[in-house]
Amino acid sequence: MKNVVHGYLPDERPPLGKLVLFALQQILVMFPATVLVALLTGFHVSTTIFASGFATLCFILVTKGKIPLYYGSSFSYIAAIVGITGAKFGVTAPDALISAAQFGIIMSGLVSILAGVIVSRFGLSSIEKVLPPSVTGSIAIVIGISLASTAITNAASNGGGPVLNINWIAALVTLFATILFSVYLKGVWAQLPILLGILFGYAVSFALGMVDLTQIFAGNILQAPHFTLPDFSAWNAVFAIMPIAIATIPESTAHLFQLDIYVNDLARKKGAPEVKIADKLGINLIGDGIGDIVSSLFGGPAGTNYGENLSTMAITKNFSVWVLGAAAVITMFISFFSPLTNLVRSIPSSVINGACIYLFGIIGAQGIAIMIERKVDMFSSKNLAVIAVILIVGLGGSYGFPGGMIPFNGWNLPAIATASVVGILLNLALSFKKADTTVE
Repeated sequence: MKNVVHGYLPDERPPLGKLVLFALQQILVMFPATVLVALLTGFHVSTTIFASGFATLCFILVTKGKIPLYYGSSFSYIAAIVGITGAKFGVTAPDALISAAQFGIIMSGLVSILAGVIVSRFGLSSIEKVLPPSVTGSIAIVIGISLASTAITNAASNGGGPVLNINWIAALVTLFATILFSVYLKGVWAQLPILLGILFGYAVSFALGMVDLTQIFAGNILQAPHFTLPDFSAWNAVFAIMPIAIATIPESTAHLFQLDIYVNDLARKKGAPEVKIADKLGINLIGDGIGDIVSSLFGGPAGTNYGENLSTMAITKNFSVWVLGAAAVITMFISFFSPLTNLVRSIPSSVINGACIYLFGIIGAQGIAIMIERKVDMFSSKNLAVIAVILIVGLGGSYGFPGGMIPFNGWNLPAIATASVVGILLNLALSFKKADTTVE
């Protein structure tokens, strides 16, 4: 009996009922990180949610529906934005400070657009000289593993409170339910492990008394997000935030290569033609930059295409752009409808981060997949040097210094951005070395 291959390629559209379910799963996956960035940076939560959906729609339009990626708030910018807003967890910053940060984010979007134009003009080989798989794969590992502390601590403390056994129960139930669903479910259910895992964890946390349903209908039913305009005179924010775009370029590149691997694996299994995604890096970077600009125009934080959503697509074999478009529209609707926002926010942090333990680990594992797929020579002294430095600077800086900011000569350098820049420069410097020869 011939096995039926389940999954959707980028241009395939699931039936309406499944489309909505798959879209809800993508929303639940991106929601915790996107909202967490707003809480950490002092941005308005509802505005951040709206900006995420709107930027995703713009990305889909710019890329003509050829690249199934979801735009969400980036962790790479947190320290730089907090340096402008002076935010404390859960406290909304004054509009004037948010407006200043918006200008810096808009300018960072221009950096991504410029990089995309260069790639589009001179081809993929031009960027591969600067961002080979040894760099992009290593950065993907750093991004995933650097989020490990966020997932574990927020799972144990339920988002900032005391570490309690009840938090661990909810987190571990969600984690293992998600893993078991992803491994053992078959057919269409195999495409919903994250959604099912979170719902299962939510039910358990409700039974444990961790869910407060009284807050779902608190306040007005309909309430527009709080929009702010950028302050185009805040050049201090530009110098603080704009350079961080350097970190998101290899991150975005890594995500695109990961996507290419998984989409074409599904295409081969379905007997479909090759789906060319890796060669769309230029328009992908342009779409990223436009996403930053349109998000910040409304008062949303800087973002990038989301590894969490990519991981979900890889697990579920569902790469439909229609699903991501539906998720974006529903997300924008949620930002106006307070009960829906409150319902999603009622999911305990322990539950969300229980699933994120799995998802963040997969982001790191996909970095390994890039290097395997692209046949990176792990016996090359050049590759080993680049990989080693990126991993230690990125992970050591993330965990060794408060806020992941490395103190250096009076400067505070963001660990992931620094690892990216150092890795890129080191790779270029070592590119003058002749290829290793075989010793008889």
